[in-house]
Amino acid sequence: MLPLQGKQIVLGVSGGIAAYKAAALTSKLTQAGAQVHVILTASAMQFVQPLTFQALSHQQVYTDMFQEPDPAVISHIQLADRADLVLIAPATANVIGKLANGIADDMLTTTVLATKAPVMLAPAMNVNMYGHPAVTANMQRLAEYGCRFVEPGEGLLACGWIGKGRLAEPEEIVEAVIRFFSEQQETHRDLAGKRVLVTAGPTREKIDPVRYITNHASGKMGYAIAEAARDRGADVVLISGPTSLPKPAGVEFVPVESVQEMYDAVMRHLPESDIVIKSAAVSDYRPKTVHAHKMKKGDGPLVLELEKAPDILQEVGRRKTDQYVVGFAAETQDVLVHAKSKLERKNLDMIVANDVLMEGAGMGSDTNIVTLLTREGEQAALEKMSKRDVADKLFDAILAKMAHRPLSDAL
Repeated sequence: MLPLQGKQIVLGVSGGIAAYKAAALTSKLTQAGAQVHVILTASAMQFVQPLTFQALSHQQVYTDMFQEPDPAVISHIQLADRADLVLIAPATANVIGKLANGIADDMLTTTVLATKAPVMLAPAMNVNMYGHPAVTANMQRLAEYGCRFVEPGEGLLACGWIGKGRLAEPEEIVEAVIRFFSEQQETHRDLAGKRVLVTAGPTREKIDPVRYITNHASGKMGYAIAEAARDRGADVVLISGPTSLPKPAGVEFVPVESVQEMYDAVMRHLPESDIVIKSAAVSDYRPKTVHAHKMKKGDGPLVLELEKAPDILQEVGRRKTDQYVVGFAAETQDVLVHAKSKLERKNLDMIVANDVLMEGAGMGSDTNIVTLLTREGEQAALEKMSKRDVADKLFDAILAKMAHRPLSDAL
């Protein structure tokens, strides 16, 4: 059986140069068994023509909300009701802004506002547009509404800039769609009834009102873990340091800044948790004195005295009762040696080790290359994959170990 057999997907194509990729996306979704109903915005038709999508989807293509070929129905309502998923690829800054603010002025936006189906967006735009505070805020709002995102790639853009903003490849988007539907099946809700506590991102330790100590953690791994747990039926608490990522929908989100704030939040939620995954990169040291006013530059060197910060993971390992506790070890040398030591010293059940100097495994990347180590001495190295796929593999491993099965049964 084809992976998307019988699924009704409304594909919205908005007006960016990446619209040409939507033709290949339509073909691949159709080949996977979906019925694809394409909506082209007026701007999209400056780049691609309806006939292309009609030929690839074998379905009527919609371009104008005032064209009603069937008097028995209202087209945008019929599409909204029919959809199992509304997918917008490419999603421009303009259409993202419209949807975030409830503007419905064409066939695509009226359909999205009328649907009760899940909505997935694959943004594509100039790197500076993608990073603009207004676009970031609009994506955050859509995430809070429950929309999902397929992150754009990095590289040379059509405008000549190099950076993040390139539409994900059609194969990646199809993979995300297939994964979405598989997660909706009850058989994949294997964390139902579990409460999962996740920490993510960096911490900031203030030096004075202007300066702080932090690290390069982006929060992507922790957010992927929280989303995977949510999609598998868990009640999720995500305690996050400062990041630029949209807050995941459907989780209890606890924003923090310092190590102490994260420590307090973790200890508050620990007793009610079944699984604890501490992927945050917290500061090991913090300034001994936080100055009330900005420190002024002098003629000589500046000495900053640091003190040890609270060790959150060690305290979790000390306090845990029945919780399954997973730590992360981001290392640059002797990775497995340091990871095994941390696993033992902090009384963990499992640790996820990675070499952050390895290409595709560093902080801020969309992929990761990790090795899972358990307290029973098992070890499993995973190939390079998306952080979301790593998160699902991690939960496969955790559930196997909680059921007293070997790691090899899950991976």
